[in-house]
Amino acid sequence: MSAVTTTVPVVAREVSTQVRRRRRLSPGRRLPAARLVGPALLLALWSAASAAGRLDPAAIPAPWTVVETGAHLWTAGTLPTDILTSLERAGYGFAIGLVAGVALALAAGLSRVGEALIDGTVNLNRAIPTLGLIPLFILWLGIGESFKVAIIAIVVYIPIYLNTHAALAGIDHRFVELAEVQGLSRFAFVRQIVIPGALPGFFVGLRLGVTGSWLGLVVLEQINATSGLGYMMFQAQNYGQSDVILVGLVVYGVFGLASDSAVRLIERRVLSWRRTLSS
Repeated sequence: MSAVTTTVPVVAREVSTQVRRRRRLSPGRRLPAARLVGPALLLALWSAASAAGRLDPAAIPAPWTVVETGAHLWTAGTLPTDILTSLERAGYGFAIGLVAGVALALAAGLSRVGEALIDGTVNLNRAIPTLGLIPLFILWLGIGESFKVAIIAIVVYIPIYLNTHAALAGIDHRFVELAEVQGLSRFAFVRQIVIPGALPGFFVGLRLGVTGSWLGLVVLEQINATSGLGYMMFQAQNYGQSDVILVGLVVYGVFGLASDSAVRLIERRVLSWRRTLSS
């Protein structure tokens, strides 16, 4: 009895030592506001280089100069108007692209006929540079707001379709067989198997689509526009106002980072059941 009693602590110590020595392979706990570390470091380097006189103020103004210019534009009322116009264009285009991407992905992923009709066409569209379609869309829709919204919708729907369709095609066939054995209806199969299986890919496409809407907006707002962040930057280029251009870039960056962070937050909430490396 004493030998057993003596052996148990020894074994426990050996197991504990092995656990301590075992190398941790996961990234570890998520750091609060970790995504802001990189931008903060970049801002610090920019400020230090500007204060040390390493940057040409005419080409790259100091951060405080950009802040002063942004405050002046906001007080004058031009910056809020341009931001609202850009948000409206990006919002309309994103909404149309989101609906189109999801609808086409479901039609192609759940039907062989739909896949034959849709998948090749979408991949052909993907192979054509979207911004190269601008002259054609101007002829079709005019040079007003319609073609801008249409181009943004195309930029958004392609990554959403591709990633959602890939996720649908990647659903394990054993789940399909299990649903058939359980006698699930078509609606129950889509709700319990298809949608949960496609959500990870959908959120990847959604993040790419959100970023794409802002990237397309930069170019589109320089074509026959009278307001918007891209128009503001184009006008600043004509007058050599690099500080105004940087204000526009900072606003684009802030909105892009904020929208991507919002999508990531929704993704973590919706997919909280999924255990991954990042979680």
